[in-house]
Amino acid sequence: MEGTEGTQQPHLVLANKLFLLTHSDVDDIEKVRLRDEVMSTVVADDMAPLYETLAASSVLELDQKVLDSMRAKIAEELKKLDEKIADAEENLGESEVREAHLAKSLFYIRIGDKEKALEQLKVTEGKTVAVGQRMDLVFYTLQMGFFYMDFDLISRSIDKAKNLFEEGGDWERKNRLKVYEGLYCMSTRNFKKAADLFLDSISTFTTYELFPYDTFIFYTVLASIISLDRVSLKQKVVDAPEILTVIGKIPFLSEFMNSLYECQYKSFFSAFAGITEHIKLDRYLHPHFRFYMREIRTVVYSQFLESYKSVTIEAMAKAFGVTVDFIDLELSRFIAAGKLHCKIDKVAGVLETNRPDAKNALYQATIKQGDFLLNRIQKLSRVIDL
Repeated sequence: MEGTEGTQQPHLVLANKLFLLTHSDVDDIEKVRLRDEVMSTVVADDMAPLYETLAASSVLELDQKVLDSMRAKIAEELKKLDEKIADAEENLGESEVREAHLAKSLFYIRIGDKEKALEQLKVTEGKTVAVGQRMDLVFYTLQMGFFYMDFDLISRSIDKAKNLFEEGGDWERKNRLKVYEGLYCMSTRNFKKAADLFLDSISTFTTYELFPYDTFIFYTVLASIISLDRVSLKQKVVDAPEILTVIGKIPFLSEFMNSLYECQYKSFFSAFAGITEHIKLDRYLHPHFRFYMREIRTVVYSQFLESYKSVTIEAMAKAFGVTVDFIDLELSRFIAAGKLHCKIDKVAGVLETNRPDAKNALYQATIKQGDFLLNRIQKLSRVIDL
């Protein structure tokens, strides 16, 4: 399951095609092409277990002859692999035995038999001594986790990898793990941690088996925009040479990032519309589409209002290139949800900001906690008196 440098792991390419096949925004002509490509990959890799699952869910049509042919090839290949394991155990050394078991693990991964692949990887791990090689087995498990979007398996594997690194391990694998963990955090809506991990990996990125470098930069920028303050965003993202060399190749992303930082809100909304299409069609970001849309709008509206004590709704609508009714409805929702610290004077058509004072908030919290503590002491004193 390991991709060579610059090449995405084929099973993850397949997973993306399967995601697009079930997506309502993908047109029917494109789905016909995708279905043919998926079928070709399934047949080429003898993925009988996956084929049965896809046929049961009506993603692919079941062809019994094709399925029987795949099963026959799998049985034949497993027989050969078992013979190699037996021969290695009888006539060869521990290293050859491990390699034979690993080959069987990779075969189960290739055909899409998750349970048997995990069982065989455990057997292989029992035959493995070197930390680096054990770490590689964890990476195989993580790739399976992302194929099936099994977040429990991914979480356990990341914890296992971190424990292995306490025993040793090289920097290259440690840096790769950061990208895997970052993708897991992003997929589970922890954008702040994902941004930190991705930014740490920009200059050392070698995890091409997960996604191309362009996609990595796309994820890094999106996660950073809603996680970092303006100063950090400028230092780590806007001026980062690694990002600048790639960002122009990704549609709308440069305009999206720079217009936000330079407060060109009309251009930002234009790029924002283009970026939403990319997010909708991304299998890792799609489940968080609505959340991300809310968060990025919170960031941009807060940034605009930061400069004003009060501003007319009309002026704000003009800055964003939208109607007064639209901005009024938008702000009402965000204010009600506690995302924006301002109030709307509908009669005067004015927005008045009421940014919270951090020191005052701390003072109020201290008073509240002090009152709570005094009440507890009084109750305790009554019990002691009795």
